[in-house]
Amino acid sequence: MDTVFGIIIGLLVLMTLIVIHEFGHFIAARLSGVKVNEFGIGFPPRAAAWIKKDGKWIKLPKSEWDKKQKTLIFSLNWLPIGGFCAMDGESDADTKKGTFGAASFWGKTKILFAGVTMNWLIAFVILTVLAFTGMPHFIDNQFSIASDTYISDAPVYIEEIVEDSPADKAGFKKDDEVISATSTDNNTEINSTSDLTSFNSNHAGEKVSYRVKRGDETLTIDAKLNSSDDEYLLGVTMYQTEQTLYRSTWSAPIVGAATTVQLTGETFRGLGDMLWSLGSGVVKQFSGDDTTREEGKAAIKSAGDSVSGPVGIIGVIFPAFTKAGPTNLAFLAALISVSLACMNVLPIPALDGGRWLMIAISRLLGKRLSKETEEKIVARAFIFLLILIVLITVLDITRFF
Repeated sequence: MDTVFGIIIGLLVLMTLIVIHEFGHFIAARLSGVKVNEFGIGFPPRAAAWIKKDGKWIKLPKSEWDKKQKTLIFSLNWLPIGGFCAMDGESDADTKKGTFGAASFWGKTKILFAGVTMNWLIAFVILTVLAFTGMPHFIDNQFSIASDTYISDAPVYIEEIVEDSPADKAGFKKDDEVISATSTDNNTEINSTSDLTSFNSNHAGEKVSYRVKRGDETLTIDAKLNSSDDEYLLGVTMYQTEQTLYRSTWSAPIVGAATTVQLTGETFRGLGDMLWSLGSGVVKQFSGDDTTREEGKAAIKSAGDSVSGPVGIIGVIFPAFTKAGPTNLAFLAALISVSLACMNVLPIPALDGGRWLMIAISRLLGKRLSKETEEKIVARAFIFLLILIVLITVLDITRFF
């Protein structure tokens, strides 16, 4: 039941984020004098439609659906997987007044990038609210302003101890509460499992001390951590009875903006790492050395494991985050909104960034793309994206089952 509920929530969140993206195109188009034929929520087949007549919205009879209307059509459609903004004359070659093609280069730029701007804006709003109410930390060195940050008390407990590990030798026990960790040059308060993980990573191979609460007694436990090459450093698994949240007051908008920038950077970095792993992995497959080919296979597998498509996002990630609570779900929505923005600025012709790049190049060359050429380029890029989506979906299904 939790999975079904998570899938429903996932569909609603994704559709909302895409509709907001399309609404950005809609607003920019109207402000640039471009006629919008239809703004739809969901994808066809159409469920219902309305047009504005004499200042009022009236329902459009089904018998009129196939006829071209002079005014904007607002529609609800049966497939809950996004939305669309259908502008008049979407080819750069169109010259009729009121079409996308007739808009100025600056007008086209605003229209094409208004969608990604809306996605970044909605991420900023969500993250600003979370900064006020309690921000989870999912990335290393996540931005915060120390003087205006309150960290909620969330004790970290030892769940399991690896036999003959540094923790086992030092005398850790199950359900010990780790209060702080100290090295020769650093003392770290432990407010989350990531605090302890980061401390151990930064002091691999060193002798360190931990303040631990065991029942009513507070102890100091000394341990010699394993080196970074070993399978584990301390040899424990941890848990928290509640999540560590970071709250801000006056700095919340700054935290929201900075975290949006951080997530954008992490998204592009992850995309770059994935493409590098995939490319280097494919190249290594042509090597005559067996070890190099195995490294290539591992790189390709790593690239595949780092990507998640619709099935993975809706069927796995959203149910998990929904179960974790509204705070985590809101953070995931912000992350996906940033991802939508980053994907759409890529120079792929079927996406906003690619369409802008084609228009910019044609302007530099001093001639417009013909409608036929533009359609061929966009169609081929779209087919490539569909193939990519199918491959990622197959990977998702394989992991799901």
